[in-house]
Amino acid sequence: MQPASVRQATAADLEALVPLFDGYRQFYGQPSGPADVRAFLHQRLTQGDSVLFIAAADGRAVGFTQLYPSFSSVSMARIFILNDLFVLPEARRSGVARLLLDAAVRHGREAGAIRLSLSTALTNTAAQALYASAGWERDAVFSVYHFTVQQA
Repeated sequence: MQPASVRQATAADLEALVPLFDGYRQFYGQPSGPADVRAFLHQRLTQGDSVLFIAAADGRAVGFTQLYPSFSSVSMARIFILNDLFVLPEARRSGVARLLLDAAVRHGREAGAIRLSLSTALTNTAAQALYASAGWERDAVFSVYHFTVQQA
């Protein structure tokens, strides 16, 4: 595989992102739903309420990451939530995920954010090893809780 390149995605990348995002959701146990994925990503790209980066190698999309802007009330500063990161199985262990993480961090710095935050499944030890090796630190102070308001 040729070295990958990463750039910020635009609406023109929608069709290349759909199978990646659908694969990401399937990785987390969701059923395939390309039409729903397309609609969801189209909204994110056209409304500008997230920042997507796409990785390409050998002329095709092989990974993506998605950031959602937010704020820290305590710090009174911008943060980003790295909500999604996915690399096709055949492109894993080739540096693509690291390139996507680097692009996310660079974007956060350029946007004046004080931090990026992410969460991953407790069982996803490969991702945890990647994040640690890239300098991300596991939170030792806060626990994460969720409250389901309605089923998706």
